[in-house]
Amino acid sequence: MKPAPFPCARASLARSTLLKMGGRIAVVIALTTIFSYLHILRSIRAETLAHLEQHVLERSEREQALFLLGEDNHAFLKKALEARIKAWRQEDPNPRFDSLFTRLPDGSIRSRPESFDGTLMPGVFIPRGVAADTDLRRRVLAAYDVAAEYGPAFHSRFSDTYIMFMEGVMVGYAPEMPTVNQKIAPDYRFSTAEYFAIALPENNPRRQTLWTGIYQGTISKSWMASVISPLDMDGRHIATIGHDVTLTELLERTHNTHYLPGTYNMLIRDDGQLIAHPQLKVEGTSSGYNILSAEPSAQLDSGARPEHLRRIFERMKELEPGQVVLELPEYDEYIAVARLKGPGWNYVTVMPRSLVSATALGAARYVLLFGMASLLLELAIMYWVLRQQISRPLLAFTQATDRVATGDFQVGLDTSRDDELGRLASAFRLMAGEVQRREVTLKQVNEGLELRVEERTRELKETHRKLVETAREAGRAEIATSVLHNVGNVLNTVHTSTLLAQERLGALKLEHMGRLVAMLEEHRGDLATFLTQDERGQHVLPFLKELGQHLQDQRQELRSLLADASRYTDHIDSIIKLQQRYAKATLMQEPVDLAELVKDALRINAVALGRHAVSVEQHLSALPPVMTDKHRLLSILVNLISNAKYAMDAKPKGERCLMMRLEHSEADHIRLEVRDSGVGISPELLTRIFQYGFTTREQGHGFGLHSSALAAQEMGGSLTAHSEGPGRGATFILELPFQPAA
Repeated sequence: MKPAPFPCARASLARSTLLKMGGRIAVVIALTTIFSYLHILRSIRAETLAHLEQHVLERSEREQALFLLGEDNHAFLKKALEARIKAWRQEDPNPRFDSLFTRLPDGSIRSRPESFDGTLMPGVFIPRGVAADTDLRRRVLAAYDVAAEYGPAFHSRFSDTYIMFMEGVMVGYAPEMPTVNQKIAPDYRFSTAEYFAIALPENNPRRQTLWTGIYQGTISKSWMASVISPLDMDGRHIATIGHDVTLTELLERTHNTHYLPGTYNMLIRDDGQLIAHPQLKVEGTSSGYNILSAEPSAQLDSGARPEHLRRIFERMKELEPGQVVLELPEYDEYIAVARLKGPGWNYVTVMPRSLVSATALGAARYVLLFGMASLLLELAIMYWVLRQQISRPLLAFTQATDRVATGDFQVGLDTSRDDELGRLASAFRLMAGEVQRREVTLKQVNEGLELRVEERTRELKETHRKLVETAREAGRAEIATSVLHNVGNVLNTVHTSTLLAQERLGALKLEHMGRLVAMLEEHRGDLATFLTQDERGQHVLPFLKELGQHLQDQRQELRSLLADASRYTDHIDSIIKLQQRYAKATLMQEPVDLAELVKDALRINAVALGRHAVSVEQHLSALPPVMTDKHRLLSILVNLISNAKYAMDAKPKGERCLMMRLEHSEADHIRLEVRDSGVGISPELLTRIFQYGFTTREQGHGFGLHSSALAAQEMGGSLTAHSEGPGRGATFILELPFQPAA
């Protein structure tokens, strides 16, 4: 009987509930949060940028105070030094000069070591080769008095105070480096240093106080910047006055004062030199970092990108008069720039735009929280409604499902509702009846299926038995093929040795022996006279001596050939036993001298290699005896050497070279290489040459490499092939575990 159609639902409980409650709440929360965020973001951006501009201007004024102080100090020092030089022109400098300074064995003039204390008094350095005349002595004493009088007072803000003369003389008060004048090399010249060069008339025509970039001190090896002022008297450059400010102090002053968490400060000179930056590293380097340099630098940490710094420098140059704040949209940043009076450096503060939006997001977050509270209230109401209207009816469906699962198909559900649940109850009752009908049918089909499964199982067992028999027959054939292949290789060598033995027997001079016996028989009565006086008789004894030596040589060669044939015959026996063990999947390990085993493999193929005009190179490392299967390894080597010999047949005789290499690899393996200069292997064949039955020779059978690769695996190693292409030779690499014999 065809089941009655499902009644159509006149209302959708889920749709009406979600649209009326969830949709209203979501729209209100989204719109409120968006409008609040946009309004607050606009207000905070304007306020933050104004504060950023004010911050940079105030910071620049505070920072430039140090530089202006240095300029004021130099103006005072110039007047004091000029007055002191003029005063010394009326006095004899020699007594005091000699009491304070002395010429050392290295030729330089320095402060006397026995009375010098660099923490309390200035130090003097006059390089070797500079004549300490009266004028220079007066100037040095004048500089010494000025540094001694004013250096300690300036030390609170500057690490040192020094005065340089054109002759290369330096007078300086540096209590933090009290022995600096004693450590300077006697021939040191600072004429090329920036702190000296910027005071020269050609580099400083306006004769004003200037600041250097950062540089590394020659003796202290610390990074610093210097304020330099020239002193001219009587129309010529007399001296250069300087203060040093350590880079550590600059970095602390620059980095430790942040406008907001996430911002950072830096100092940039107009020529692109980076003076201070949070990611600037100067330790271990000898030069500063220039932003305009195209070369990558290890002076920046990974957090600082050169292209980012270059873009900041370019935008800094685009500032309009009176403009302080600029935007870097490609990096989502704002930069504020203020120029420091004195050194002409630029104080830059970088602030991510995310900091501006973070405050707005914080305010919008409160709006979102209130919205979420409203949503939770609505969800609580929705939960109560859904529980009354949906959860309880669904529980009845769950109980009905459990009864159907246990085999009770008589379920009772409320089908009087005219919504989705009422329609579902009607459908469930129809489904229960249909499941009951199909279960009966399934039981009938299952009984027939069990009979068919038993029948198929018997058929599969019979098929499996036949496959096992077939696999055993294939294994026997594979072992027989391996035996024939390896025995055939050795039999070729045995055959060659036999042919050579036959040639040696044919070369014996036995016919000469018969003629000699006939000659001696003819002169039996006067044998002594014949041997001593007859011209032919006199050659008999030398001939016998030569014949005896010839017979001994031939006998030795025949013994060697027969010994080779015997050894090769033993190897045939070993191959057969090896294949028998291989068929039983067992290994016979014994101590083996690998270098001697390689030489045995070459001796087995020696005759064939000589006949084919193949030269052999041996690179055999001295290794201790190792535990391995000697005959299986020997079979692999003999097979590889034989294949290499055939691979070089197409090459001219002078180009046939076989290289054998034995070494201990880094992976604690033994590495055996067999390299030939033959026809090579194309890339598409490298993955196929070890397959059973694959060969590229007309008379080959495709089993040698296959059996060798299997044998290498059985010994715990591997056999691989490498070639750069046709005509470029091939290399076969055999790797085995390194197991030294006890």
